[in-house]
Amino acid sequence: MYASLRASGLIGRLLELARDEDLHPAGRDVTAAAMALGSSRGRYEIRFRRSGVAAGLATVPDAIDAFGVGVTFEPAAADGDAVEHGSLGGTLSGERADVVLIERTVLNLIGRLSGIATRTAAFGRAIEGTGAVVCDTRKTTPGLRAFEKYAVLCGGGTAHRFSLGDAVLIKDNHLPGLAPTELTARLTDAATRARSFQPRPRFVEVEVDTLDQLDAVLAVEPGLIDFVLLDNFSNADLRAACARRERSASRPRFEASGGVTLKTIRAIAETGVERISVGGLTHQAVSLDVGLDAADR
Repeated sequence: MYASLRASGLIGRLLELARDEDLHPAGRDVTAAAMALGSSRGRYEIRFRRSGVAAGLATVPDAIDAFGVGVTFEPAAADGDAVEHGSLGGTLSGERADVVLIERTVLNLIGRLSGIATRTAAFGRAIEGTGAVVCDTRKTTPGLRAFEKYAVLCGGGTAHRFSLGDAVLIKDNHLPGLAPTELTARLTDAATRARSFQPRPRFVEVEVDTLDQLDAVLAVEPGLIDFVLLDNFSNADLRAACARRERSASRPRFEASGGVTLKTIRAIAETGVERISVGGLTHQAVSLDVGLDAADR
């Protein structure tokens, strides 16, 4: 995923914004200028100060490019690796003024993304053996979605739709006031139309709030609906939904959502749903503590 985002130019644009944000308003690092560091060179180590799952190390070369500095990065770990307190993430070498120029942007990204990857891995461990997978959502930090969704993958999670242009997700706000008796025909039309788009959406999904709505979705011609999002269903209703699917000709995969926590996710996974979406992977993640220290003091 990261390589494709880089190729699209999105990563570069986001890192340029991060650069401009950190150099505002002077357009330069006034502390480094005041210290007159000149061409003094040094070697600095990125170290994890808390155990977790690494993510964001892949962004370091792109951050170096965005800032236009002559710094060399030597990775000592890879995104997705389990790291311990004190683990070396990599080494930055170059003029000291250049290293301190990119320091905060690099550490912010690695810390934030590693926090997301670590949290995602914890949710994944909680449902091991159930056959269900943990999905992210679009509940991301504005401007950081590409990075945050990449971090979910580093933690072993599954990518949901990336954007409004990526896949179809028909929610209640798309169908205000529509009765269940009207739902089947409306969804058939929408799904058929969506499958004619070029490029074709990755999947077509429908959100339902009740078992009656689910019955209307299951009545849609098989193959038109890929996923049904069972929003805020009780575990009993999730099991009932899976039973109704078994009795229908349509067999879309089910995704559970709504207030999922580490304490509740195992029981949800055991109801028979295939996917569980957790907005908290991103919007409730705490950054992993990561630091940069001179190795040649």
